[in-house]
Amino acid sequence: MASVEVVAGVCGLTTRIVSIADEDLTVSLAIESDCAHIRQLAEQIERVSALEELRKPIHETTPYRLAGACRAHVACPVPSAILKAVEVACGMALPADVHMTIRRD
Repeated sequence: MASVEVVAGVCGLTTRIVSIADEDLTVSLAIESDCAHIRQLAEQIERVSALEELRKPIHETTPYRLAGACRAHVACPVPSAILKAVEVACGMALPADVHMTIRRD
């Protein structure tokens, strides 16, 4: 199991992702979000195959395709977080925090 919490940025909206992999590397996803767009995405992505998703180009993955269809903000970090949760749940990546420091100079 892996869990990820995303505070997306200036919107201030939080998303929580819990991912659980089975022996076939099919991952069940539980996604809760303050964002209406991500809630719509969550309704459509309850299970994914890690072996299929992690071999696709980024723009063809289910999280990114659904984010686009649900009209999530183009720079939303949640699709990436979903894929990270899938990787970690399957043991394909170690859990490690991701940070972005954004400043206007």
